[in-house]
Amino acid sequence: MRRRARRDEVGDVTVTVVGIDGAGLPAGAAEALGSARLVVGARRNLNAHAPEQARTLELEPLESALGALSALAGAETGVVLVDGDPGFFGVLRSLRDRGIRCSVLPAASAVAKLMAHIGRPWEDVPVAVPGEQDLPRVINLCRARPAVLVLTAPDAGPAQLASGLAGWRRTLLVGEDVGGPDEKFTPVDPAEAATRTWAANSVVLCTNQAHEQGPRSWLFGGERLPDSWGLSEDEFSHRDGDITPAEVRAVALAELAPRPGTLVWDVGAGSGSVAVECARMGSATVAVESDEAQVVRLVTNAAGHGVDVRVEEGEAPKSLRELPKPDAVFVGGGGADVVTACAHAGASRVVIELTELERVGPTRDALRAAGYEVRGVQLAASRLVELDDGGSKLEPAAAVVVVSGRRKEP
Repeated sequence: MRRRARRDEVGDVTVTVVGIDGAGLPAGAAEALGSARLVVGARRNLNAHAPEQARTLELEPLESALGALSALAGAETGVVLVDGDPGFFGVLRSLRDRGIRCSVLPAASAVAKLMAHIGRPWEDVPVAVPGEQDLPRVINLCRARPAVLVLTAPDAGPAQLASGLAGWRRTLLVGEDVGGPDEKFTPVDPAEAATRTWAANSVVLCTNQAHEQGPRSWLFGGERLPDSWGLSEDEFSHRDGDITPAEVRAVALAELAPRPGTLVWDVGAGSGSVAVECARMGSATVAVESDEAQVVRLVTNAAGHGVDVRVEEGEAPKSLRELPKPDAVFVGGGGADVVTACAHAGASRVVIELTELERVGPTRDALRAAGYEVRGVQLAASRLVELDDGGSKLEPAAAVVVVSGRRKEP
């Protein structure tokens, strides 16, 4: 039996939120404006669309506008004029948080218009908004993903975004005043974008494949997690077993907590198995390795798994000095000086793989001295091996100690 909508879901709507996209008002907007007691919006939208008989109020500061809309009484109604789709990172959330009943007449969002401008499907592309404290996470998303759309903010515009992409091969398409009279789309590399002044509230496509479309996806923004992790060593090119074992990698991933919006260093990366696994889980990754032959394997492994790993070829700790601050660090090779440098890199988590018991104590002490809570585990796995006669046996692998540090909360 069909459920009848309650009055407060459909009827007695106090506020109509109207999206504007430069192509005229959506159907029903003129009627809502004609009966409105209060019209709220940016000054240019008020000048263009607010009727003379209505009281007008600018949308910023937002708290004042929300207070005026909340004060509408009886049969009084209001209209909020905004650019694009009000429900797509828009004002609709703030209105609902204040308990204001809304109907919505949306228009095309700025990101939809930018992608339409270049004729590229975008169901595979995540959309990010760098609010307060979020710019580093958005930059890491742009470092990790082949394409990201960013709705910029006054203190997190295209220049600030571009400044964080040094060392990554990316192209930006900056859309300014999208849908407005001064609409402009500018392709630019990050180095140039970082030096320019851009219009407020621009929209940016950050991509490493400027002229290619991404894979077909069943989920908007693309799949977030791989179908497996702790991959077999056979899925990587490596030198005579010189690779972090799958069991150790699985524990390391649990400690590193790779995810979209984070940056992970893999120091002494070797064939890069840890960096690749972190990248598959959505993190931006930097792999530091000094052996040229291993660097070739590392690049091959990243390409084979379809992930973007930035490779920093050089000796640690010297090669770490100019790298962006990590959220987590895995140390697969290097001496005490490398461990100390990684412990002071500012990461929330540091994970060190050790095969020599003598190094456990100094490693623990270095992490504690840097303010980490430390724990460790010895991993001694035995794998099932099939025998020629059809039987099987357990074959032990060399024991490894994983020492982990987590930053103490203030």
